[in-house]
Amino acid sequence: MLNKLIRFFLENKLVTVLMLSLLVSWGIVTSPFGWQIGALPSDPVPVDAIPDIGENQQIVFTEWPGRSPQDIEDQISYPLTTSLLGIPGVKSIRSSSIFGFSSIFIIFEEDIEFYWSRSRILEKLASLPSGLLPEGVQPALGPDATALGQVYWYTIEGRDKEGNPTGGWDLHEIRTVQDFYVKYGLNATEGVSEVASIGGFVQEYQIDVNPDALKAYDIPLHSVMQAVRKSNRDVGAKTIEINQAEYLVRGLGYIKSVEDIEKAVVAVQENVPIRIQDIGVVSLGPSTRRGALDKDGAEVVGGVVVARYGANPLQVINNVKDKIREISPGLPNKTLANGVVSQLTIVPFYDRSGLIYETLGTLEEAISLQILIVILVVIVMVYNLRASFLISSLLPISVLMVFIAMRYFGVDANIVALSGIAIAIGTMVDLGVILSENIIKHVDEAPPEQKLITTIYNGASEVSSAILTAVSTTIVSFIPVFTMQAAEGKLFGPLAFTKTFALIAALIVSLFILPMLAHWFFGAKIKNQKIRKWVNIILIPIGIAALLFGQTWGGLMLLAFGLVGVLKEFSGEQLEVINEKSEGGKGDISTSTSIQQKIKSFAQWILNHAEIIIVVIGVIWLLARFWLPLGPAKSLVMNVTFVALLVILILGFFTILEYFYKPILKWCLNHKVTFLLIPSFLILFGATTWMGFNNIFGFVAKGFDTVGWNVRTTKVWSGLTHTFPAIGKEFMPSLNEGSFLLMPTSMPHSGFEYNRKVLGQLDMLISNIPEVEITVGKLGRVESALDPAPISMYENVINYYPEYMLNDKGHRARFKVDRDDRFILVSGDTLSNEKALERGILREDLIPDNRGNYYRNWRPEIKSPDDIWNEIVRVAKIPGVTSAPKLQPIETRLVMLQTGMRAPMGIKVYGPDLPTIEAFGMQLEEILQEVPSVKAEAVFADRIVGKPYLHLNINREKISRYGLTIEDVQQSIETAIGGMKITSTVEGRERFPVRVRYPRELRDDPESLGKILIPTPTGAQIPISQVVDFEYVRGPQAIKSEETFLVGYVLFDKRVGYSEVGVVNDAQNTIQAMIDSGELSVPAGISYKFSGSYENQVRAEKRLSIIVPLVLAIVFLILYFQFKSVTTSLMVFSGIAMAFSGGFMMIWLYGQGWFVDFSIFGTNMRELFQMHTINLSVAVWVGFIALFGIATDDGVLMATYLDQSFARNKTDNLKGIRAAVVEAGQRRIKPAVMTSATTIIALLPILTSTGRGADIMIPMAIPAFGGMIFAAVTYFIVPVLYSLREERKLKKIQS
Repeated sequence: MLNKLIRFFLENKLVTVLMLSLLVSWGIVTSPFGWQIGALPSDPVPVDAIPDIGENQQIVFTEWPGRSPQDIEDQISYPLTTSLLGIPGVKSIRSSSIFGFSSIFIIFEEDIEFYWSRSRILEKLASLPSGLLPEGVQPALGPDATALGQVYWYTIEGRDKEGNPTGGWDLHEIRTVQDFYVKYGLNATEGVSEVASIGGFVQEYQIDVNPDALKAYDIPLHSVMQAVRKSNRDVGAKTIEINQAEYLVRGLGYIKSVEDIEKAVVAVQENVPIRIQDIGVVSLGPSTRRGALDKDGAEVVGGVVVARYGANPLQVINNVKDKIREISPGLPNKTLANGVVSQLTIVPFYDRSGLIYETLGTLEEAISLQILIVILVVIVMVYNLRASFLISSLLPISVLMVFIAMRYFGVDANIVALSGIAIAIGTMVDLGVILSENIIKHVDEAPPEQKLITTIYNGASEVSSAILTAVSTTIVSFIPVFTMQAAEGKLFGPLAFTKTFALIAALIVSLFILPMLAHWFFGAKIKNQKIRKWVNIILIPIGIAALLFGQTWGGLMLLAFGLVGVLKEFSGEQLEVINEKSEGGKGDISTSTSIQQKIKSFAQWILNHAEIIIVVIGVIWLLARFWLPLGPAKSLVMNVTFVALLVILILGFFTILEYFYKPILKWCLNHKVTFLLIPSFLILFGATTWMGFNNIFGFVAKGFDTVGWNVRTTKVWSGLTHTFPAIGKEFMPSLNEGSFLLMPTSMPHSGFEYNRKVLGQLDMLISNIPEVEITVGKLGRVESALDPAPISMYENVINYYPEYMLNDKGHRARFKVDRDDRFILVSGDTLSNEKALERGILREDLIPDNRGNYYRNWRPEIKSPDDIWNEIVRVAKIPGVTSAPKLQPIETRLVMLQTGMRAPMGIKVYGPDLPTIEAFGMQLEEILQEVPSVKAEAVFADRIVGKPYLHLNINREKISRYGLTIEDVQQSIETAIGGMKITSTVEGRERFPVRVRYPRELRDDPESLGKILIPTPTGAQIPISQVVDFEYVRGPQAIKSEETFLVGYVLFDKRVGYSEVGVVNDAQNTIQAMIDSGELSVPAGISYKFSGSYENQVRAEKRLSIIVPLVLAIVFLILYFQFKSVTTSLMVFSGIAMAFSGGFMMIWLYGQGWFVDFSIFGTNMRELFQMHTINLSVAVWVGFIALFGIATDDGVLMATYLDQSFARNKTDNLKGIRAAVVEAGQRRIKPAVMTSATTIIALLPILTSTGRGADIMIPMAIPAFGGMIFAAVTYFIVPVLYSLREERKLKKIQS
């Protein structure tokens, strides 16, 4: 069936071309890179920077203004949590009770649909029993968004026509524009779930009543409140008809100004009205706020746009930008005193589209470089230009097919998903190499009379079943990734899909499209010599024209091809003349070889292979130009030389291996035991680097223990244990987001103004770092359920410049320079890179030039983002402010909403009461600071009970004497001190609250508070101090709970060079040791558990430990059905074990300081390849699974050729067996070394990449890189084992 399909598509080229055209066009339409080509529409795959790995959760948010965390916890959070626990599918519930509001996070099981869970919560909230919550309290469901929903942050600033800040606006003015114009405008954008405001002042009408006036007029406070409420009302009186016209009747009575409130009548005494203005002062002022925004030291107003669940983040951001362009002209403006017109402008300070474009740019560049590398390797290894283009055509077609599948299978494009394509390149190329190499062999060996189409069909059909088996085993090998759950499943599930799509697409292209293209590529020849000559001549002027239009590379290539073609035609004619003359001579030409003849023959060889040489040089130059492995600081010539050296080194090694493969294989067949010791040692060495010397050879130490000798203390044993400690474990390496999130906290007792001042200081200090582009700090919370933060918590978003200046698409941009490499400015000045940095030159000041230099944004001493973070930590040390772990915006949102903590790891302490939890947390803090692998300065236990409380204890006996109730006293306390919102004005689109309270000077201290008057039933008013006792206590700033149990957090972070799981194990062991020794006593009712992102790694490992063996068994069955032999299947598996060992050895070598610690052209190789300690993360395991596919392909093809060789060469002697093995090995060695060389060189740009997303791609690439380097041994394992089996069979027959 498979071969019939191959023949159909090969013979019906029109059908194949139409299908190919459809796939290419459709792939361009759905491409996530946003390609716009001609009239083709655009329906791109949804794009984000990383997958949303947050929990499947919903938020119930309840406001109760003015209430303490203890009131919120007792009367809202606890009763709501107990009610919500019964919702189907609920896994866990966390709650936070903070001043004025309650946030309850309901985490559902992963298989629960997002909007179904929202409807269940709404049903439960609607059916809450009456009296469960306080009167007037209404819980609400949070926005339909996830942890990654905050995609766009902005400020609103006054700016002139040139975009320069002007000031001139009050914060309450800007906040009004934000709340009633910008917010609603952006909220109407498609894909936006919520727009939340932060910063500035919410304007309100404030009525500060005079208690002496109230007492003089004998007016109770509640009468004032009633009067205000009654003075703010519109009514409708239906309609009346006048002269047959209908008029709508309205009674207008809404408050419009301060004067309207002042004229409101409170009471009438002796026919004299007493107005509000007689008993108090009315003014417009700021309402109480629990959040502020600071930009570079100045307070600002801003907002955050939250994308809806399931929306395309990039599309949402673009929609928001379009909406901003639409509403911006209508924003208010004013003319300042200096005559400058200040226009309110929306200025973004966190725009995730930049990160998305940079991430896509990194992947686009990686895939483009891999295609160039495929062309290069195939040309060098096969010496066939047509074959190189044939194989390389497989990649772009397959990638476009992947985009189609992603779009309609609902797989979003992000750094992890698209990495599936990058790591599948090796396997995809392998399919093309196998098919093309076999077709070339058949073309070379075919009889002259055989049609080319028949030859190509024979070549393709011969390896079709082997290709199908190889792809099947690779796809099956990714089943463990498909079975991952929770965060790791969300992270790597898309990668598994894209890798599978890529392999299926490569299979379809290689079997059904490549044979048709091969027939064209190998059959298309210009037979007419004159036409060929004129084509070559025409290429010369086209090349010159391209050079004149600035297309240097294309022009030189066309010019070179034209000149070589003309030279070949001329040399061909000259050769014919020489041959005629030599034939007409008398035979006096000497037949002896001379130096001159050797030079001529060498020159002729160069000329015959000139096209290949030109393409190799051109591809290396192009590869070096876009890759720039040594960095833009080095010249292009140095980069080209370095790339050429790498290519020569790797391809030279594999070419030599291919050349000497036959004698080496013969030696291995003659010395099987000696040879098999080599892979056995390497596999053991790989296992030792992975699991550690103690774990592998621990049985030896135990054996010596029985004879009383402790070898563990010997120098040799301890040295080996230290050298091979086992590879550490972590969940995921952090993605470099291009911005940091500094999250320190101040002391719980600190007030709003103090925190605002400290936040401004932090922002100014950090903004002075040259590499920092902008710093925007937030204290407290945004007006959103997604941000439950007290005022002592800061969030400083620090955007730093990328190392090199980028264009709008996230690619490094070149700028015009003079002969001294000084940048030429728009103004005409020239500056060196260092001087330009000192001047603060921006992209607008430079002149773009494709032949120019890259502009470096960092000082020479700053080598990486870690150096920038160290600068931030150095300047951000302010007394009274805690340190903070290194965090990034997306990473932090995920961690906080996944675990509830603002650090990647921590301890959750559960207990019966807050003081006990805090005390035990402080003890754990001291212990953790002593753990060597824990970063001591990042350890911080929640200071839960530290907020000053002023309790007003009502004396029930005293109030009863006056005939007062608790409610009477509480109403006065609530209104006079806190200020009660009585009503809201309606002023067009704007709404402002009206609040009644005592003046600030009468509520600043307990003595003044004691003078608050309370009306009694007799009409007398008494000071509150007569019925209330004042008490200072320390209480909670915020109360957290999980499953209704109170909880406190102890946060910590790991030191550089340690793994997450290892650090947690160290901390667990240290704490347990102190408990066992009695140094730490766990109080009654206290329990604790470690939590953090490391849990994902532990969970993933447990699942993989079950699924991977099962998958190996399935793969073994597939191999068995292919070869019908258990032993052959086991031989293929031996190659896999060797490749895996190579991967583990490479990870171990990466962590060794001596490995490739040398410099080439002034660049250290360890720094170039970013070599440091690599921990075993889910990303690394995914890399191993990808390696599994490549290793399986090689083994399957080698075993297939061996079976075919023995089927052709029936033999009954030892010599015949080994000859058949050598023949099969020789047929497979070329595609095998081509696959290895292509994979290794294709991974080099990824391993040296510093772009966005490289942090995740590099760990996935290392196993394949190491495995392919050590794959040279696997070329001999399967033939040797096969020969060993056949020889044993022969001995049995002969015996």
